[in-house]
Order: sequence, then C-alpha cells, then structure tokens
Amino acid sequence: MEVAIINPDTLSTIGLRKLIADIAPNAVIRSFSGFGAFADDTPDMYACYFISYQIYVLYNTFFLPRKAKTVLLMSGVGGMPILSGNHVLNILLPEQRMKMELSKFLSGNKSFPRLKEKEEDKDLSAREIEVLALLSKGLINKEIADKLNISLNTIVSHRKNITGKLGIKSVSGLTLYAVMNGYVEI
Repeated sequence: MEVAIINPDTLSTIGLRKLIADIAPNAVIRSFSGFGAFADDTPDMYACYFISYQIYVLYNTFFLPRKAKTVLLMSGVGGMPILSGNHVLNILLPEQRMKMELSKFLSGNKSFPRLKEKEEDKDLSAREIEVLALLSKGLINKEIADKLNISLNTIVSHRKNITGKLGIKSVSGLTLYAVMNGYVEI
C-alpha cells in the first residue's frame, strides 16, 4: 500500500510517518510539503492521502473525487459544516488514540471518524444549488432573480432554505461551501 502525506508542517509529517509505519510496516509512505511536488509525482497511484486542511481548500478539485481515500489533518474537528462527510484526523489526539484511529482507516474500517452530518442537513435542490452558485460568484439577490427569471421573494426563500439546511449564514461561508463541494470552480 502506498500512502501520500501532503502537509507543509514538517514536524507533524515526521510524526505521522512514524505512526503509519508502526501500524502498517509494509506501507510505502511518501511525504510532500506542497501540492506541486505531489502533482509532479504520480498522484493517482496512492491508496490514501493524508492532507492538511489548507491543501484541501486550495486543491479540492483533485481531492473531492477521492474523498473516500482522503484524510484531512486538523487541529480539532468541531463546527465545520463544509467538511461534512470527510475523513478527519484530529492531530491533537493522544498518541494511542491516534494510532487506533489510523489503524481503523488503514485497515479499511468504515468506522474511521468522519465529521457527522447534522440530522437536519438535507440535500440542496437543483434550484438551490443554482442560487448558491450564482451567490458565490458575487451576484446580489436582484441579479440572481433576473438571471433565473424568478421573483426576488423566491430568491430570498431559496437563500433562507440554503442557510437553514447548511447552517452557514455568511456569503463567504456559503462560497467556501460551494467551492468545497464542487458547485463552483475557483
């Protein structure tokens, strides 16, 4: 099994390499300080990717289709709805707990911790996704209504539904959500 670690933090990368080597001694572990060096390698040959949150945000178009074999390295995991459904490894865990979580993931166990999706979270409708994409591109409600040929009140209703379903109220948060979920390109 080949494992890629893409993380600019050298110290945490060294520690993660050791933990993975302890758990899976036959694993071939390659580490990269940035996405450029990783992309120059053969990126699709890896069984899994351990990546920093910053790398994920910048290069989500590569990692979104590979979500099942991507693990985000984060300091704490609370309150980030844009990461719902992603594998997440809290780098602040004690060593034994981290080894246990890594072991579960590397052995293919489906119980690797994921950020739990809120029960009230629902899928966005096609129209809500259209509104979200246009909102993310900087259009105001009136411009969105004109572009979609629907009333301003309908746009306001769609925005309320979107913020209610996602739990994100700011335009910047909604934009980040849209980018992270592939609804708009950067």
